[in-house]
Amino acid sequence: MSTRWYPIYQKGNPQLRVFLPNFWMKLVRPLPKQLPNIVNFQCSMEMTKYDVKNYLQKIYNVPVVEVRTRITMGKFRKDVGKGYVVKDDDIKYAFVTLPKDMKFEFPDIVDKAKENKEENEKSLEDAKKTFKAYIDRNKDRPDVPSWFSI
Repeated sequence: MSTRWYPIYQKGNPQLRVFLPNFWMKLVRPLPKQLPNIVNFQCSMEMTKYDVKNYLQKIYNVPVVEVRTRITMGKFRKDVGKGYVVKDDDIKYAFVTLPKDMKFEFPDIVDKAKENKEENEKSLEDAKKTFKAYIDRNKDRPDVPSWFSI
């Protein structure tokens, strides 16, 4: 199933052959009018519904009731430099239905960023101070490179 090249089988231990799938899945933000027990994924084009279900059940131990897939066609656009038409890659989406008692909420990363805002502002001020000291140290020597200092 994998397209990777492996070393030829040799007798003895340890074996150098490892089988890895070429499948990948990416969590996508759900639409606003979606039920709480449905999760959206963007997945590789080679994956089938059964692959998606087995992937989630075997690797992540997520109970899956149903899987629906949809392929969206990539957009056609004109290349800026050359002017010819370019088509983006097609994308396959998988809509995974969880049991009714399970509820999935997309993780909100923005709230965590707001909490760290004070720390980020403090580190920015420190960086500005060190840069100003660096500029002031090399102000008198216009002909010497800035990296050349004692």
